[in-house]
Amino acid sequence: MPKDTRLFPHLPERIAGLEDLAENLWWSWQPAARMLFKRLNRPAWKDSGHNPDKMLRGLPARYLEQAAADQDYLRHYHLVMWRFQQETRPVSCRELGVMSDASRQSIAYFSAEYGLHHSLPFYAGGLGFLAGDHLKECSDLGVPLIGVGFMYPRGYLLQRINEHGWQEDVAQGLDREAATISRVFDSQGNQMIVSVPLIQPKLNVAVWSIEVGRTRLYLLDTDIEQNEHRDREICGRLYVGDPETRLRQEIILGLGGMEVLKALGRHQFVIHLNEGHPAFALLVKVQDLVAQGRSFEEAAKQVHAASIFTTHTPVPAGHDIFSRELMERYFSSYWPSLGLDRDGFLELGEHRQSPYPGFNMTILALRLCGHCNGVSQEHGRVSRQMWQSLWPEKSVEEVPITHVTNGVHLPTWISPKMRLLFDKYLGPDWVNNPDMSIVWEFVDEIPDEELWQTHYWQKIKLIDAMRAKVRRRRSRDRAGPNLVLAGGTMLDPSILTIGFGRRFATYKRAGLILSDLKRLKKLAADPWTPLQIIFSGKAHPADEPGKKILQQVFTACLDPELGGRIAFLENYDEQFAQYMLHGVDVWLNNPVPPMEASGTSGMKAALNGVPHLSILDGWWLEGYNRVNGWAFGRESAEGNRDVLDAADLYDVLEQEIIPLYYDVSENGVPCGWVRVMKEAIKSNAPRFSSRRMVKQYLEKFYAPAMAMNTRG
Repeated sequence: MPKDTRLFPHLPERIAGLEDLAENLWWSWQPAARMLFKRLNRPAWKDSGHNPDKMLRGLPARYLEQAAADQDYLRHYHLVMWRFQQETRPVSCRELGVMSDASRQSIAYFSAEYGLHHSLPFYAGGLGFLAGDHLKECSDLGVPLIGVGFMYPRGYLLQRINEHGWQEDVAQGLDREAATISRVFDSQGNQMIVSVPLIQPKLNVAVWSIEVGRTRLYLLDTDIEQNEHRDREICGRLYVGDPETRLRQEIILGLGGMEVLKALGRHQFVIHLNEGHPAFALLVKVQDLVAQGRSFEEAAKQVHAASIFTTHTPVPAGHDIFSRELMERYFSSYWPSLGLDRDGFLELGEHRQSPYPGFNMTILALRLCGHCNGVSQEHGRVSRQMWQSLWPEKSVEEVPITHVTNGVHLPTWISPKMRLLFDKYLGPDWVNNPDMSIVWEFVDEIPDEELWQTHYWQKIKLIDAMRAKVRRRRSRDRAGPNLVLAGGTMLDPSILTIGFGRRFATYKRAGLILSDLKRLKKLAADPWTPLQIIFSGKAHPADEPGKKILQQVFTACLDPELGGRIAFLENYDEQFAQYMLHGVDVWLNNPVPPMEASGTSGMKAALNGVPHLSILDGWWLEGYNRVNGWAFGRESAEGNRDVLDAADLYDVLEQEIIPLYYDVSENGVPCGWVRVMKEAIKSNAPRFSSRRMVKQYLEKFYAPAMAMNTRG
């Protein structure tokens, strides 16, 4: 190990534990832990972007010394540190009967992205946040899981909207030294560097790690001096469009990730693939077994029994496919080590009936994983139908793809204010049993006025945060009047507020509610029951249609007849997702079905008493019970689906949502609306928690796979 491991040597001894706390993301889902840093200096906490590592590096010593001499602060500090030690020490996972230090066997969880905190830009959207919540919940339960992913030093994209409403993609650099990331050192005290198979000239990855409570995430970084200049950029950013660079990324994640686990001394584990991007990892397990004398068929059978694959993509065109020429160029020297010839290897990822020729990473994962699932009940059905031709002897119902509906990590996504309310009326132990429905029945005990006041406070906080963001943009970039107006400066917290925060992909139909502007203007400008909408989200850098939809939204923000009641929140990230999910009144979702595999943003909103207004697709097919939100859209739309769905959306707004919101009691509380808020919390919190989700993975997949892995 390196000689000096102190990151913050200026920390007084009495509060030296802040260093360990800052270097473990446990603080990110613990309001009391975050408050420890905030109390040191509130402006510094805000300026750091709520990043304690960055804050402590720049905070003058006098503030630390003041805290170390403050008895009230020290009481808070000791309580938090005691909880931190209790909740990050190894514990027995009851469902598996093993320890979370992974000393016997573990789950290696591979994902191309992780959404853990906005200071770590390793995510593009829902897939990454699902992975991040999975890691956090495994920490809470003591599941022996290890994450493997990429560093992405330039992140996904930093969104800037110009005066014409066009998205500009700005590069953002990650300061590795000012984030909750640590170097992994080898036995000589140097940062661990591992060579990646197949790529020539030789390519190396440096290994970093993030502590996520009890769970550890290892990150692979190609941006090191040992690599040629062009190779240093391979993993610079998520989801590049060039097929060869994409293939090299997936070789690094799969094959390179397995080499990292070996270098770390991790040998006994099952593999869980979060999407098809890391599927090459399965080949390494096959290769190891073949090297021990097994035939390919025997090795593949053993790997099949002990591997899990979660697919998230409900359309065939959305899966990664590489040409034969590319696969042969990179894998011709590799397939003999699997006991295969060229055709045998290529057949692992190909299928004659596929309309998309080439080597398909999802097909590779489906063929080598014995435990496969979609991410909602409907997505499981769609996936069985989509891939039925891989099992021609089976009916669609018999296709071996089941489902585990996504869930969200409640301690991360419930607002601190709402959490205090739950502590008061549900009892402080609710957070330890978030998947138990009986716990949530006590939501009815919360007085209507208290729940409404908590929500209204969060709504004001959202609008204040938007205005502060516009002020910073105006001051920093001399932003013109269009950007100031579109940024939400004219929003009113007393008005019914709809939130739409999604990727600006065409199938998500961000502009659907703008389809009939005449009708929308009438709703927005009504003097007694007005409506306002906050949009946010990013289009992929290469998605021109998505950028045009965003520009359409921006144009609506400037329309004087809409009275400043349409706003666009720039550069949607985890931090502003929290503001929106907590602060809007209704969460809108209108994808083209069945293209929403699951969706999780609506779950997060519902936890905070924000009802869902959605097309019946993804998780909402399971969550909607007619009293906890609203559904719209035609099940079998004949004609122009967008026109019909938009008309249905306006009808629901006019006839149900708006009248209910503005039906207010003498003390200013919309009691009927609050009943819907309570139903949204009660019905969705236990069913769509990551606690329920991870327990299902444990029961359905992890325990059986680990048993087969041991037997093999």
